[in-house]
Amino acid sequence: MILRKLQYGGTCHIPAVPDTAALEVRNLSFSYPGMGVDVLDNVDLTVRPGDRIALVGPNGAGKSTLLKLVLGLEQHNRGEIVVYGNPAHTCLHRVSIVPQRTSVDWRFPVTVRQVVTMGRYVHLGWFKRPNSEDVDRVDAAMGMMEISNLAERQVGELSGGQQQRVMLARTLAHDADLMLLDEPLNHVDISTQELIFHTLEKITAAGKAAIVSTHDLGILSVHFNRAVFLDHRVIADGPVKEVLTPETIARAYGFEFHQHYHGTEGEKPHA
Repeated sequence: MILRKLQYGGTCHIPAVPDTAALEVRNLSFSYPGMGVDVLDNVDLTVRPGDRIALVGPNGAGKSTLLKLVLGLEQHNRGEIVVYGNPAHTCLHRVSIVPQRTSVDWRFPVTVRQVVTMGRYVHLGWFKRPNSEDVDRVDAAMGMMEISNLAERQVGELSGGQQQRVMLARTLAHDADLMLLDEPLNHVDISTQELIFHTLEKITAAGKAAIVSTHDLGILSVHFNRAVFLDHRVIADGPVKEVLTPETIARAYGFEFHQHYHGTEGEKPHA
């Protein structure tokens, strides 16, 4: 996927339906052409404004596919996807994505500022020049991600952590209400990880929603208020402390969970 494929031509400003979820996924199933099995099977998911959700599961579980379906990069076979009360395809201006870094062609000859400005295209369309408000939003997004000093650098010259900051700045410039982040922590430095978490906490506190695909179970209880375990279907969904259990992890990652008991008679076994 090259950088241009991450943008949307034209503008769309259908208002949100009052008091609705940021995202409703209902009975969603999807399979790629030629595959004999569904990548996603009857997935139900509700995301509320202010939610900061970790989407967890093994490789091949359908996490990236689910995010692409919400964004309209793939077309689902069955079910519904509703964003703020409207069919998802009618309000893509409300959804943005930070894709996996490996899915972007970093050889594309663009500067950091040009990439971040792409986040404004959903509001501008392809043929209007950015106005002062767009420039201010781009500057603010680069400032939040601490990359203002890199504005005129070619994105291909940057480190992995810097490139990830650029993609998050592009998403911030978009000013979407629902942010999707696909494995944003892979191969980035600790300072970038902490900046990503700080930014997500700030925007969700302001009422936006975020879904973050991750393999790192250790960060769930620190940085998320909810976790969804996915393995082609939803295995568990709820507050992190309730769903982050050995049983859930075993089901999601496809191995058996056994209780081991070494106590005396009358004591309860421990996991």
